[in-house]
Amino acid sequence: MGKESNLRSQKRLAAAVLKCGKRKIWLDPSQLTALAAANSRKGIKKLAKDGVILKKPDNAVSRFRVHEMHAAKRLGRHTGTGKRRGTAEARMPTTVLWMRRQRVLRRLLRKYRESGKIDKHMYHVLYLKSKGNVFKNKRVLMEYIHKAKADKTRAKLLAEQAEAHRIRTKAARERRADRVASKKEALLGEAK
Repeated sequence: MGKESNLRSQKRLAAAVLKCGKRKIWLDPSQLTALAAANSRKGIKKLAKDGVILKKPDNAVSRFRVHEMHAAKRLGRHTGTGKRRGTAEARMPTTVLWMRRQRVLRRLLRKYRESGKIDKHMYHVLYLKSKGNVFKNKRVLMEYIHKAKADKTRAKLLAEQAEAHRIRTKAARERRADRVASKKEALLGEAK
């Protein structure tokens, strides 16, 4: 302690030179003679440069506990009713949820239109439906599109079949009419 008390002025000077408090100054115990000889700011500066006098690092508040807590919260811990300070609306606004959902649905519609999965008319109808809160998520919209496309193709197929049937019956009717007319002519010819 006697040696340490002799270095009180050196510690004070070092604190002034290194711009910190006396408690942050570290003096190398193996270099006591050199320290005792340094009695000016210039001498102290030289010793600081040589690493005989050091400024101790600042004591920072550790972030370890914070990181640990965040990791736990990501897993869903510490988020029960007792930990909540704001209303459900304040914690996750419904407007934000709505915007997210609309952006997801509209992005999907754009993608489908550009890839040719849906035409511009169907795009417009589905855009307005999604705005009208018909689809609660992307999966529901995709299912609706698949169903709508299947219905469309089925309707088209039925229409084609009906048209083919109409053409067939018309042709059959015409053939029958021709047959009847030729029979009539034959009978009339015989009668004469």
